[in-house]
Amino acid sequence: MSSDLMIDKEYKSWLSDIKLKVRNVQIKAALKVQTELLNFYWDLGADIVTKQTHARWGDGLIEQLSTDLMAEFPDIKGFSRSNLMYIKKWYLFYSSATLPNQIAQQVVSQLPAEQKVQQPVGQIQEDGKSQQVVDQTGQRAITHITRIPWGHNIAIMTKCKDIDEALYYVQCTIAHNWSRSVLVHQIESGLYNREGKAVTNFALTLPKPQSDLATQTLKDPYVFDFLTMTKDYDERALENALVAHVRQFLLELGAGFAYMGKQIALQVGEREFFIDLLFYHTKLHCYVVVELKAVDFEPEHAGKLNFYLKAIDSQLRTDRDQPTIGILICKKKDKIVAEYALSDINKPIGVSEYRLTESIPDTFKGSLPTIEQIEAELGGERG
Repeated sequence: MSSDLMIDKEYKSWLSDIKLKVRNVQIKAALKVQTELLNFYWDLGADIVTKQTHARWGDGLIEQLSTDLMAEFPDIKGFSRSNLMYIKKWYLFYSSATLPNQIAQQVVSQLPAEQKVQQPVGQIQEDGKSQQVVDQTGQRAITHITRIPWGHNIAIMTKCKDIDEALYYVQCTIAHNWSRSVLVHQIESGLYNREGKAVTNFALTLPKPQSDLATQTLKDPYVFDFLTMTKDYDERALENALVAHVRQFLLELGAGFAYMGKQIALQVGEREFFIDLLFYHTKLHCYVVVELKAVDFEPEHAGKLNFYLKAIDSQLRTDRDQPTIGILICKKKDKIVAEYALSDINKPIGVSEYRLTESIPDTFKGSLPTIEQIEAELGGERG
């Protein structure tokens, strides 16, 4: 009988549904445990601050508390002295808001427009439920920080300068499900100060909210710190290097970019043209043409990219696609010149700069080990 069930299509389909439900329950249970743990950490941080302030127990409190809790709960790792110090610092970091609802207001401001709703002070509407984390004095409101792992919270708290920046990375982690290593990379690359900073004409060429979403998609500058180029590299060398490291390139471009190819041929009239890189953005629902310039921005670059966008819209775009967007990534730009160049362009274009690691001379490049050789020496393990 059991062997018959293993080949029965209805049983196999039902079994797949059960497995999926089990996995979903496991995920929900893990998230529930994480949220409860971080709520406990918040209350514990508030208690530590209060006791050290009012009971005059001093710095020795954390040392003694760690010893006592670890003796009572030897299997729980969160009661080490260093972790209790992080818990206290985490509480103080977010409870330093100057207004009772400052943090809640900042979280709301970072949500997409369609998710913003009027809420009581210190509350955020999420999945139909209001959730609120309030310290014991009732003077501070904290939301969303309990939705990301503790290790992520530590990274954000220790690497961010203020609550605005910290909550930006909290929201990004939730939205994109970043691992801790990706989160740290994004913080250290200064994503907070780069996103949405490119010179664009999106407000004039795209309808809302598409224009706002497209603007936030672009960065300035793009940081290609995973590349090391020789001194006299050109656009083709840069393009080939980015494609060779397409995974890191896509991470730097941001969520939603799907790589479609390089040097895509476009037949216009009797001539054939080639665009550097073509992507499709799954959230903006449009083609994205990326043109690379290993030189400073010139106005004619925008005109040529405008021509490419026209060709893509005519030859590839369907009724289901939004207007094609162009991103011109150059070595350096004069912001005023770029704004002038885009002002009369009728296709949506953004202009950004890029940054590389320090270039090395050709004479030395051949003597240096490759990434593959280094990994082989280390037994294939990545740092």
